[in-house]
Amino acid sequence: MTINRRLGKMLVPILICLLLVTSACGRSKQPSRFDQAQQQSKTERPSQAKQVSGGSLNKYFPSSSGGYRLNYAQEKKGFAQASLKKDGKEVAVMSINDISASSTATTKFQNSSKKIGGYPAVEQGTKTTAVLVGNRFQVKAQSKVSSFTPSDREAWLKKFNLSGLDGLR
Repeated sequence: MTINRRLGKMLVPILICLLLVTSACGRSKQPSRFDQAQQQSKTERPSQAKQVSGGSLNKYFPSSSGGYRLNYAQEKKGFAQASLKKDGKEVAVMSINDISASSTATTKFQNSSKKIGGYPAVEQGTKTTAVLVGNRFQVKAQSKVSSFTPSDREAWLKKFNLSGLDGLR
């Protein structure tokens, strides 16, 4: 009889544990308020335009001219970058960035009174000028040497095919 008693004392806790585990696994989890908020934000988010390939943006860059040579440096989805060189030395970096996936990237252009090629433009620090095209593309010119002035950046930004880029919306 003592063996049965010992076996009974061991089996009772094991059976209770099994009962708790199986009942806990069978319950469906109620969504938390955070799960509900995240799901709601996914469904209420406006649909974003599909980002263009970086290589397709190259045709909107200006051509090499006036002793300057443009060398394409980087391409990835929604972004293309080129180095502007004069006499073999990099004087500026030019880029086009598809910012359609970022809801905050256009805010810096909202109060801009400056226009380049008819599009809102801003100075970003002392070395960069940016233009917002079609509320989707940010076109930048960034000086790499002090001799490449803000007016040089503006002149090169005007050489981009901004209206063609605007047609990609």
